[in-house]
Amino acid sequence: MAVKRVYTFGNGKAEGRVDMKNLLGGKGANLAEMNLIGVPVPPGFTITTDACIEYNKLGKDAIVDLLKAEVEAAVKNVEALTNTSFGDKNNPLLVSVRSGARASMPGMMDTVLNLGLNDDSVAGIAAKSNNDRFAWDSYRRFVQMYGDVVLGMKPESKEEIDPFERIMEEVKERKGVDLDTDLDVEDLKELVTLFKLAVKEQTGHDFPESAWEQLWGAVTAVFDSWNTDRAKIYRRMEGIPDEWGTAVNVQAMVYGNMGDNSATGVAFTRDAGTGENIFNGEYLINAQGEDVVAGIRTPQQITKEGSLRWAELQGVTEEDRVDMYPSLEEAMPKVYKELDAVQKKLEHHYKDMQDLEFTVQDGKLWLLQTRNGKRTGAAMVKIAMDMYREKIIDDKMVLMRIEANKLDELLHPVFDLDAITSAQELARGLPASPGAASGQIVFFADEAKKYPVTILVRTETSPEDLEGMVVAKGILTARGGMTSHAAVVARGMGKCCVSGAGALKIDYKERVMRIDGKVYKEGDWISLNGSTGKVYGGSVKTTQPDLDGDFGHIMDFATKHTRMNVRTNADTPKDARVARDFGAQGIGLCRTEHMFFEGGRIKSVREMILSSDENGRRAALDKLLPYQREDFEGIFEAMDGYSVTIRLLDPPLHEFVPHTEAAQQDMATEMGISLAEVKTKISDLEEINPMLGHRGCRLGNTYPEITEMQTRAIIEAAINLKKKGVIAKPEIMVPLIGTVEELKMQNDIIRKTADLVFAEKGDKVDYLVGTMIEIPRAALLADKVAEVAEFFSFGTNDLTQMAFGYSRDDANKFLPVYLEKGILKTDPFQVLDQEGVGQLVEMGTQRGRFTKPDLKVGICGEHGGEPKSVEFCDSVGMNYVSCSPFRVPIARVAAAQANIKKDLK
Repeated sequence: MAVKRVYTFGNGKAEGRVDMKNLLGGKGANLAEMNLIGVPVPPGFTITTDACIEYNKLGKDAIVDLLKAEVEAAVKNVEALTNTSFGDKNNPLLVSVRSGARASMPGMMDTVLNLGLNDDSVAGIAAKSNNDRFAWDSYRRFVQMYGDVVLGMKPESKEEIDPFERIMEEVKERKGVDLDTDLDVEDLKELVTLFKLAVKEQTGHDFPESAWEQLWGAVTAVFDSWNTDRAKIYRRMEGIPDEWGTAVNVQAMVYGNMGDNSATGVAFTRDAGTGENIFNGEYLINAQGEDVVAGIRTPQQITKEGSLRWAELQGVTEEDRVDMYPSLEEAMPKVYKELDAVQKKLEHHYKDMQDLEFTVQDGKLWLLQTRNGKRTGAAMVKIAMDMYREKIIDDKMVLMRIEANKLDELLHPVFDLDAITSAQELARGLPASPGAASGQIVFFADEAKKYPVTILVRTETSPEDLEGMVVAKGILTARGGMTSHAAVVARGMGKCCVSGAGALKIDYKERVMRIDGKVYKEGDWISLNGSTGKVYGGSVKTTQPDLDGDFGHIMDFATKHTRMNVRTNADTPKDARVARDFGAQGIGLCRTEHMFFEGGRIKSVREMILSSDENGRRAALDKLLPYQREDFEGIFEAMDGYSVTIRLLDPPLHEFVPHTEAAQQDMATEMGISLAEVKTKISDLEEINPMLGHRGCRLGNTYPEITEMQTRAIIEAAINLKKKGVIAKPEIMVPLIGTVEELKMQNDIIRKTADLVFAEKGDKVDYLVGTMIEIPRAALLADKVAEVAEFFSFGTNDLTQMAFGYSRDDANKFLPVYLEKGILKTDPFQVLDQEGVGQLVEMGTQRGRFTKPDLKVGICGEHGGEPKSVEFCDSVGMNYVSCSPFRVPIARVAAAQANIKKDLK
């Protein structure tokens, strides 16, 4: 059978459907589905994502040959449904060409509107619509958009504006008008001529007149946009695979700029910022879609309620609101009623909050797109729980609706109430994306790293600004509404954003912004409240947010549906308490060396290191014993009833000694020895490759007294708390073993010491002895290691280093390049490499349990809080994952999702 690469839709029929997103992309699949459920959609066709993959392999000429017959047939289908003819000068079919990946990538790829216009067909459109201005405005827009997207017309430098915009501003200035809508037909004709001259001057070629040449240029430009820098950055940020490709959607044009009975807009079935169950969005009368998101004109609200709220926030009087900014509900009540019915139908059908794009052409409503809407972390939780309470979805679906990483947004600071009261308010905009951010002003996205913490300030953002938006702490724009590029992308990233702060006047050349005559320079501090839309001068103190009841319900659902426990990595009682409040079920990694740096402890550690014999080391360790015991008591108490895995001393000893001469002299004075002796000892500790040197179990086996002291501190702490009614469950973990003999030696020391303490105290506690599997050899010999170990904890940070041969400390010099060039799909230190390192983990688990079926197995590297890695850990049958305290909620939801996915299969 011939490969099908084009799928048609229109007039209530479609060759595709919603479950074909992998092939048709999200937009194409939803356009097909809307046709099938009776939503008014302009007819068109979708070129598959597979064709994009073929295009990237074969090139333009080959893909055009493969697609030609199917595309020509699909165009004829649209012609028949619209009673128009593509390329005809009297009754032309005009189309839009849009991207559509299987995962939503708002604003990241390219679109071309009004395709099919030329010097002949513009007259046909003018006659057909009886509106010369509309026809020539559409032609002007087409030349501008095609020139930018397909022909590569770009500003010569970042300080310069788009070449078409520059021409437009010159014409408006000469005419003495401010708005595009103030230009007459002759002005628009002049703009078309000037735009085409600019194309010829910059590209060396005439603007294409052939509709088919235009179409193939646009289709391949959309395919090309899959590999633009901004698209790659977004995919890396969202974890979208490069090999997916994008579909191309070609649709008959419908026009929101045919006069005052036409409009275009973007709407959400619920509030994407707060989650409130209220239909909301923005529209413009006599406009095309790009006008709404570009922020060139102030958009109006869809609903009267939204309009009233907007006016109050902006300080607009009711008289001015009704006169200048009426809602769609007030301006076009019949259209609004139909749109309201459609949005309810779509949300009910998809059972999720929808993001809609629509156009009203001469009083008739058309839907151009629907998709599951991007939302903030707070909105994500509220919408899921509201839909649960509304009996739309069950508790399992609630969990599957949660993007686990977005929970991180709910756990971070907001502005302190007292500090915000005294802060100077500079301006107000729209609360585009909640949160609080303070930083130094930068005006260009590629300079977002200029200061340690920055706020990106722009007139409006575009997809080219994405990299800077990722880096910046917050985003502030002078123009744009709640559906502008800045707002939608910021919400998707969980980034604080204030948009449409009209009081801002930005001068890119001088690198300043002005507010009410006051100048704010690059580098000045400002603060944004993305929940209220307020902009403040200076840096404002923040505080931790309160977690509401919905968050708690999500966590309860996670507990209900999770097989695998979630522990935390914590080295202090404070961290342990924070993690337990977030639902941690124990500690998977307590790094004892972190306790050695506090207060006077470091002096005792240095005494131990500098000691020339065992007696000296033991004397120093005796001083450390009470500190360690006290720390363990605090941690055990915080985790009362839960297991606590304590890793014995791991890092090389040179990390504990000073490396400047002044500090070494201070140490010599404290120790009562000469500076020369200190320097000699420090020199003796130096290693060429300390990561693979004298550390981990090698320290405990060469200096058994270290293991003895730490074991004594652990066991004594547990016995002391037992007397107070606190249940301590210590798990003593031996790090960095590569041979079974290393573990056996440490196990003997630990057991003998524990028995000695039991005899001294006349009491006992249960405890386990296990090991961290972080050396590949230990994973390969896991069946033998399990003869001694009672538990395994995979230390995937070091295991990744050793499996790849990458140093975590130096990998930043080449990893970004590797990711950019596709050598690696993800950073292996952030997302567990399931193919390589994962194979070692799975093998180690299976071999260990072959020897000891009830072997407890967990993971304590940074991967323990990364959702994809958590899912892998569940798949290999781990008992728990462990992560930093603030990632515990993320891991809990990810663990529940992993379990639910298995049930769904």
